[in-house]
Amino acid sequence: MVKEVHLAAAAPGLHEITREIEEVVAGAGVAEGLCTVFVRHTSASLTIQENADPSARRDLERWLERLVPEGDPLYSHTTEGPDDMPAHIRSALTASSLSIPIIGGRLALGTWQGIFLWEHRRRGGARSLAVHVGS
Repeated sequence: MVKEVHLAAAAPGLHEITREIEEVVAGAGVAEGLCTVFVRHTSASLTIQENADPSARRDLERWLERLVPEGDPLYSHTTEGPDDMPAHIRSALTASSLSIPIIGGRLALGTWQGIFLWEHRRRGGARSLAVHVGS
């Protein structure tokens, strides 16, 4: 089963989407299998990360901003604004898809793990995910 999940535009940073993906898995009725989540954009990404302490997310966001800053004079792709090329690089360094086992009809995430959309643009707009659940 494949389902498209639409997410509203969000500010830059990590946004937990675990609940949205869990709903797709529950609706699929698969007891044992695999859930694949794919973000259909080149300036946002996905990650599984700490979901209990928000400071972990803030530290990751700041680290990636330092690693790939806006305004690098080497960027030639600047037509869509100063945040666009850094967003593409940040997306390339992270992940466009995740695979999560399903055990007992639930995502096999660890106690402190959550699924996050990582918005890399200041003006990112709505995002679309393709979620595949199979046994």
